[in-house]
Amino acid sequence: MLSILNLIRWKNLMMIALMQLLIKYALLEPFGVQTTLNSFGITLLIIATICIAAAGNIINDIYDVETDLVNKPDTVVINKSISEKTAYNLFIMLNLVGVGVGFYLSHLAGKAPFFSLFVIISILLYVYASYIKRTLLIGNIVISMLVGLSVIIVGIFELIPVMTPSNQQTQVLFFKVILDYALFAFAINLLREIAKDIEDIDGDYKAGMNTLPIVIGRERAKYVLTVLSFFPLAGIIVYVISDLYKYPIAVGYFLLFIIGPLIYVSIKTFSASTKKKMHHICNMYKLVMLFGMLSLLLYNYVILN
Repeated sequence: MLSILNLIRWKNLMMIALMQLLIKYALLEPFGVQTTLNSFGITLLIIATICIAAAGNIINDIYDVETDLVNKPDTVVINKSISEKTAYNLFIMLNLVGVGVGFYLSHLAGKAPFFSLFVIISILLYVYASYIKRTLLIGNIVISMLVGLSVIIVGIFELIPVMTPSNQQTQVLFFKVILDYALFAFAINLLREIAKDIEDIDGDYKAGMNTLPIVIGRERAKYVLTVLSFFPLAGIIVYVISDLYKYPIAVGYFLLFIIGPLIYVSIKTFSASTKKKMHHICNMYKLVMLFGMLSLLLYNYVILN
């Protein structure tokens, strides 16, 4: 059982579920925004999302066995704890469950065409693992877009089906907030993906992949990552200065848990010289992502005061 949990990367899946719950219950519900899904509906959305994401993690590991044996041999599950055939069967089963639940949810919300989102995400995760991942930066961008889409999909299902001329302004306002968080998730995940490529350069090179550090070298890739990290940092600083300056608790939270760690990671990236240090940077980006999503809990305080 533990092997299966590690294979599907349960911690990442829990972060997706938490993020979707926060959007509904910390951002939309407290302000009386008209939404489509009840508790059962949001549960179905979470199940569909994490099942498809879990399937994506499995197929990614199936295609990455060769590189993982070099990059992280102690954590390899496929062909050790679980056979490749079993992993592939799990991949198919989770996709069927995720897409099936997505089909039911789309009809429940009265928007049958939304079902195509789950199919597209499922296909993209397979194509990413089997082909796109090996291409320069495209794979990083695609998987980061899918992470952002796991945020946006809550707004799509919650806000769009019940949008009317009378509530359109409110629905659009909150949808824009969700888009901002999706952009944040995209940016931080993109940085983390590049950091992972730097960390995993040895195994990726052996597998014939075409990642940024392989194309331009480890040191140049670190400099590119350092420069890129200043873009989301600058965006968050501007947001804090322009929108949150009146709210000391919110400013303090962003400084301590998001801006500070991003500055720290940028400095550490520039000087990171070992695989262990790059792994630490990857984990820091994951923490920044988590604290960024937890900032949704501040909205009640910020908007109502």
